[in-house]
Amino acid sequence: MIPTTRPRTTRQGHKFRAPLKVRALAAAAALLLGGGGTAVIAANASAGSTHRQPGHAGAGAHDAAPAGAVANTIACPDVGDRLPPVPDAARQRVSQGLADLDAQVARAYERTTASGSAGAGVLGELEQQRSATIGRMADAIGEGSARPSDLMGLSACSARTVRTQAASGEPTVLGAPMPGGPAPGDFADIRSAPVSRQPAARGGGSTGTFVSRCGRNENGHFNSDNVIVTPGVSNGAHHTHDYVGNVSTNAFSTDASLAAASTTCTNGDLSTHYWPVLRVLDGKAAPDANAPGGGHDGNMGRILRPSSVTLTFRGSPVTKVAAMPRFLRIITGDAKAFTSGPRNANASWSCTGFEERQLKDKYPLCPPGSNVVRTLAFQSCWDGRSTDSANHRTHVAFARQDGSCPRGFTAVPQLVQRLTYDVPARTAFAVDSFPEQLHKPVTDHGDFINVMPQALMAKAVGCINGGRRC
Repeated sequence: MIPTTRPRTTRQGHKFRAPLKVRALAAAAALLLGGGGTAVIAANASAGSTHRQPGHAGAGAHDAAPAGAVANTIACPDVGDRLPPVPDAARQRVSQGLADLDAQVARAYERTTASGSAGAGVLGELEQQRSATIGRMADAIGEGSARPSDLMGLSACSARTVRTQAASGEPTVLGAPMPGGPAPGDFADIRSAPVSRQPAARGGGSTGTFVSRCGRNENGHFNSDNVIVTPGVSNGAHHTHDYVGNVSTNAFSTDASLAAASTTCTNGDLSTHYWPVLRVLDGKAAPDANAPGGGHDGNMGRILRPSSVTLTFRGSPVTKVAAMPRFLRIITGDAKAFTSGPRNANASWSCTGFEERQLKDKYPLCPPGSNVVRTLAFQSCWDGRSTDSANHRTHVAFARQDGSCPRGFTAVPQLVQRLTYDVPARTAFAVDSFPEQLHKPVTDHGDFINVMPQALMAKAVGCINGGRRC
């Protein structure tokens, strides 16, 4: 659950991280781009190459890579994903602890990039820092409930070597890989991607849709907070988010402040929608090159505003949907999927005109005249009790393959955030990420807080269950 009162904290969550080496990253970006523009070649990509899980290849695959074709990163257990219920009095300290853990990994990763490897000294010091932070979090939880001793087993991290060059036959972005990603092998021709299929609607299903039109962040609402995961901590995300909908959302938002704010949505929907920004890597300095969430946290390049943002709520193929509770919080995807594994990953990349084909762990190379598409589909099954959970996941669930909800869950309208981008021709791009995630496409994710007035939610449910398009 999330605090409903303003947390007691400072706004200096970013102070724990030393700035990453912005000039070195900018120079590397220019190298990746070949000085003026990236030469993107979509050459004979094989569909079978697009679904290797990143970061999980066998050691032999890495050992066989030629010199200069690999990069080093650090993989740490995700403490936030393993949290038990957090008492109200401990929430702020736990939130700050999560932000501190991310900053510690970022500093260790910076040392790794500077030295060329994650040595025992770096990993040992990181483990000590994490152990102390996790201990404080466990103590805070233990003041109001059972102390979670199992969290201490999440202190140790490991070094990981990953391939940075495209394999034979894969499409490539020519030039040297940018330190911190993305790498040439992170791009694939959309025409090589498999065709995805949706379950067919049955009798009793809900086939309508409801759309909130909230613009495409024309008002420039950006910050590097994450009010769902690290409430009360400035720069808690360590990467920049695009926002549409509720105009007030930041780390210090509460249910009350969100309900009292205005919105960019034309129908009065006060909901909060946000996702990591997409940046073009054209070698040009961005305005936030030294700011938290930008170059301060290893995110380089010019932020690209979406060409379009479509926020659609759709039904279940097998049953009617119930109303979402107000202030329901949902996260889709996993910002740490590259090092934590694909269990919570839900990235989906495509191109206009080819959206029956979806890539999960590659950025798409689109044919001329086709725009990049990010599709962020949210969980559509709710436990009927909670508007949030300790790990922000277990109170909701994805539908099964046949479209039905798991036992104990109720179908609610499924939000789909569809974003399109007119990426400049022959230019590389990447989402913002935690630095050790190397800007991998599999880390893409979206966030949502339902602040629809009850009457508007009732209208949405009526449209969806009635088979109408609203």
